[in-house]
Amino acid sequence: MLDDIKADAKTRMGKSIESLKYDLVRLRSARASTALVDNIKVPYYGADMPLAQVATVGLADSRTITITPWEKSMVAPIEKALMASDLGITPTTAGTVIRLNLPALTEERRRDLAKHVGHEGESAKIAVRNVRRDALQQVKNLLKEKLVSEDDERRFDEEVQNLTDNAIKEIDSAVKAKEDELMAL
Repeated sequence: MLDDIKADAKTRMGKSIESLKYDLVRLRSARASTALVDNIKVPYYGADMPLAQVATVGLADSRTITITPWEKSMVAPIEKALMASDLGITPTTAGTVIRLNLPALTEERRRDLAKHVGHEGESAKIAVRNVRRDALQQVKNLLKEKLVSEDDERRFDEEVQNLTDNAIKEIDSAVKAKEDELMAL
């Protein structure tokens, strides 16, 4: 019973960390990444499809993302979707190849992005703490119903606290790595 609660808490904490890492990868840094266009949807035969399902997305160099549609008729809808996205980058088209040239980040923009990374990290920590709170509450309820002993509850509290501490360390290291990446020239 306690092992199930602990396993659930560990899984949920892991999901919070993975979500943070996914969000940090999508965040623009000094280098181009295909993850920047992962969430862009393109109208394709009446349905909105992810960009990666209607085109090949790759990197030409460290500051250029190339998008090659599988069908020539998809060039205009992809351009329109890129313009409507929150990337703030104007696509350049040469034949059927669409290029996104990422300008260098200014020092002010780097600081803003680093601050945003910090906020994302804090949100992930809050999510982990909420998981801890839920797990501890479940065990307290079991204690009230006399299904576990007080010793088991104390031991469980320590184990969940260790899980929480490890998760927060992992979040801190991911945030620090992204901030270092952003501030590097």
